Amino acid sequence: MTTPRDLVLVHSSDLHVDDGFTARTHGGDGTRGLRAVLATARHVRADAVLLAGDVFEHTRLSDDIMAEVGSLVATHGAPVVLLPGNHDPALEDADFYRSLVSAAENLHVLGVTHEETVSLPALDLAVWGRAHRIYGDMAPMARAGARAARWHIAIAHGHYHPEPQEITPPRPAWLISAAEIAASEADYVALGHWNQAARVGNGGVPAYYSGSPEFAETVNLVRLTSAGEVVVAREPILWT
Repeated sequence: MTTPRDLVLVHSSDLHVDDGFTARTHGGDGTRGLRAVLATARHVRADAVLLAGDVFEHTRLSDDIMAEVGSLVATHGAPVVLLPGNHDPALEDADFYRSLVSAAENLHVLGVTHEETVSLPALDLAVWGRAHRIYGDMAPMARAGARAARWHIAIAHGHYHPEPQEITPPRPAWLISAAEIAASEADYVALGHWNQAARVGNGGVPAYYSGSPEFAETVNLVRLTSAGEVVVAREPILWT
């Protein structure tokens, strides 16, 4: 019988890889945030990386940038689970992600390579998430999937509001409620869409925004212990 061991996950979001604003922020390198997140994950010996949406600023990036992203992910080696967000949705033809997936066998894209659940049997871990498939509104965590492994992670991209029925958004808001987080019964909920790092929900289920690398300057380090505990800390980004 295999002895349970601690698992270490790195959670980040809103990297906004591009050839415009993000690139200018980093001296012309629009992939620097991704490179830094992956370097940080290697530094802490993470078993998997969770990217909770808006990894890309848009879905019209050049082949050269996409090839660089594919190389960075493939070289990383450990599993990377990517959730398309409102900036980079998995549109019906999903062509934007096809070459990326073919270049990096360790990349799992929800809504493209997997419908809603990525299973990683070697880690006894499953990651459930609902990809953005359109630019309009959607419900990121409504009727979240059930546990499919010892460790059950939910990943979602949207705006947290404890009681979304109390507000009428003037535009798409991709709302996530406290009740939806609690109903997920996940061991950890990895959220994206906010640039700042924050814990949300009613406390029953650990639910955290990681914030973007540039604003938070950290990733969320999630330790799933052999004793069944979930320990969350912020790990400083290693800029390379």
